Amino acid sequence: MTEPNSTGVSEGSTALLHRLAEYHHVATTFNGWDGTRREVSDQTLRRVLAALGEATETEEELAQAVADAQLKPWCRILPGAVVLREGRSRQVPVHLPAGVRAEGWIVLEDGSRRNLEWPAVPGEELDVAGTLTGRTLVALPMDLPLGWHRIEVQAGSLSAGTVLVVTPERLTTTAALAHRRTWGLMSQLYSVRSSRSWGIGDLGDLADLAALSGAEHDAGFLLINPLHAAEPVPPVEPSPYLPTTRRFFNPLYIRVEDIPEYGYLSAADRARVEAAAQSLSAANSSAEQLDRDATYGAKLAALELIFSVPRSISRQQQFERFCALEGKGLQDFALWCSISEQVPAGDPRWQLIDGPDSNWVREHRRELAERGQFYQWLQWICDQQLESAQAAARSAGMEIGVVHDLAVGVHPAGADAWMLRPVLTPGVSVGAPPDMFNQQGQDWSQPPWHPQGLADAGYLPYRDMLRTVLRHAGGIRVDHILGLFRLWWIPEGSTPGEGAYVHFDHEALIGILVLEAQRAGAVVIGEDLGVFEPWVQEYLAERGVLGTSILWFEHTDEGPRPPEEYRQGALTSVNTHDLPPTAGYLAGEHVDLRESLGLLNRPVEEEREADAAAQEAVLSLVRSRGLLPEDADGRAPEQVQQTVEALHAYILQTPSVLLGVALADAVGERRTQNQPGTGDEYPNWRIPLCGPDGEAILLEDLPSNERFNSLTDLMKDAIWARAV
Repeated sequence: MTEPNSTGVSEGSTALLHRLAEYHHVATTFNGWDGTRREVSDQTLRRVLAALGEATETEEELAQAVADAQLKPWCRILPGAVVLREGRSRQVPVHLPAGVRAEGWIVLEDGSRRNLEWPAVPGEELDVAGTLTGRTLVALPMDLPLGWHRIEVQAGSLSAGTVLVVTPERLTTTAALAHRRTWGLMSQLYSVRSSRSWGIGDLGDLADLAALSGAEHDAGFLLINPLHAAEPVPPVEPSPYLPTTRRFFNPLYIRVEDIPEYGYLSAADRARVEAAAQSLSAANSSAEQLDRDATYGAKLAALELIFSVPRSISRQQQFERFCALEGKGLQDFALWCSISEQVPAGDPRWQLIDGPDSNWVREHRRELAERGQFYQWLQWICDQQLESAQAAARSAGMEIGVVHDLAVGVHPAGADAWMLRPVLTPGVSVGAPPDMFNQQGQDWSQPPWHPQGLADAGYLPYRDMLRTVLRHAGGIRVDHILGLFRLWWIPEGSTPGEGAYVHFDHEALIGILVLEAQRAGAVVIGEDLGVFEPWVQEYLAERGVLGTSILWFEHTDEGPRPPEEYRQGALTSVNTHDLPPTAGYLAGEHVDLRESLGLLNRPVEEEREADAAAQEAVLSLVRSRGLLPEDADGRAPEQVQQTVEALHAYILQTPSVLLGVALADAVGERRTQNQPGTGDEYPNWRIPLCGPDGEAILLEDLPSNERFNSLTDLMKDAIWARAV
């Protein structure tokens, strides 16, 4: 046994920990936001590795875990999944008892078969638990078509198969943007109400906002918040970035009156629905916090009535086809919703109901199936209204249309955590280490994918999620796309600073993302802000994935980045939903807010001084370009609209193919939607769209809103002038 050092930790244990961490792609060091190299503690490494299923308490356990990790690939005939780019060579390791004769073939997704050429020369051999095992490297053909195929191997009585995914070298949907760039609005849909809303912006409002910005202002896209499903009944989580599932949608956004069966309600039931809508109409013009629970509760009651209306033959067939398309995933989600109506989160009964294949579920499946039909129907209605919204966007002239947002992860007690337990990692959550804007770090309370578990599942849960989100989308924004390369894992009970980076197979995850986006005809925007290795942005650009540039965050060693040095392959905007709208940012309200919430790690006077200096550096550059008068402070209340437009004129001078305008900026809103690092201390994601006077702004107000028209016309005219 190795003697412990001065810290009480055996040097031998530390060495074994680091070896085991290497096998699992867990980083033992990381660079902080200030560039300082930091060591991950042994305690954090043990807890992260334990979450991955390793025994790490004693040196003996560590030694055994390292030995097992070395042998693990030899204990299976084929790897969990194989992902490669089109036109590239790849050898697949096949492990079989030494000397056995074998054959292999590929079953393409169209059902055809391609035989594999088996090497005549045997490969490396190793004793595995008393069996001499050989490793044969089998070459795959270079001309395989894009898609989801299978590799099959047969050796006497032994057989195995694995998923083979052939992905595009580069996403081709991005290429057209290089010849004609475009601009679009960025909006938190729930905050954008109309006179027809039920207190929360809905999919009917989405279609109208797309039609307005596309037809009247030549916008090419409309980027919205994630529409992932929350809890099936109130109370619901307000954050769109902490959903119960990323595959299915939130019925909160359904426009009740647009469902065809609404027209066939009885007079009494129709009166009940109209009364519910009327009771919430006043909320549309309220500037107070949004009340999702009131809206969703009223909508669910109305949707129950409409669900009971018999569907026509064609409508019933459409519903059945949708259910067949979504398959077991939709059935399991509906099952979870049905159970969650009766068993709240945290109830000890969930220990028995530990997945869709548990004994409890098998015993109660029949009685839950009828209720599950309602939740499957809700998803079908969401799907139809999303299709209508994208059709409205394209009909209005949008080249891209609706761009959906994909959250980083899911609620730890949600549907995905229940349905996808084998491919998620318990005992840890993902987040971010401390940085300049979030000086205590962030814990997003979301379980990460289990890297090996996801590969062993053939990446099918990941694929199915992408397909659903992309079905009626012109694009997808991937929040924290760096999470497809590595994620900051925080062991349960630790602070956000006590984590470690765990690396994923980015070639597989990005490749599958690109494949599914290409098949959907969609562009991909990666939110690539934060700390990352320099090669990551180059890799994403190589695969045709656009990046994200935020004016306030773009810097070089000399200061704010000049517009001509911005990336072409990016969505560039002035701000992001994690900052106040520009009017509030210029007033320093983000500093005041963080100070009031205790989120600063230095005196507030220092923070204000540093923030004012950073703003002035940007405004000085904007003045030097002739976009603001030399004598304009730019932050005085009477100058704010002029400054907002000047900042957008500045990003118009960049080569970026996509330019985003926050709807909140276009109407003069000041309040931030989200303050990272907080829960209910701030009303995150509950701020309705308002103007500078604090009064609510409805969709119907936008055509006559002076600020809105002035800024959107600036974008429209500049894009057209450059195109000509």
